[in-house]
Amino acid sequence: MAAVAAEFEGKIRFLGVPGRGEIDEMRDFVSDTGMEELTHVVDEDGSLWQRFGVFGQPAFAFVGADGSSRTFAGSMDSESLRQAATELVGS
Repeated sequence: MAAVAAEFEGKIRFLGVPGRGEIDEMRDFVSDTGMEELTHVVDEDGSLWQRFGVFGQPAFAFVGADGSSRTFAGSMDSESLRQAATELVGS
């Protein structure tokens, strides 16, 4: 994910929401997964998960410039993420 985010820098902003646990656990998760380069948001009350219909990780929410969104539940490989990002840039 970090590599795809770097490819689209300046075109798409990638944000991580590293779970709903304790902040120290989230920091460890970010470090363990090599995602330190991304901006991460703490969703303490679950409002982000609720807004995008996320019930567990992994999940991806894609939000267009017009505010439209779609959520993908599950893992995405680099090529699938790259394709989704390309479609988002084109919209």
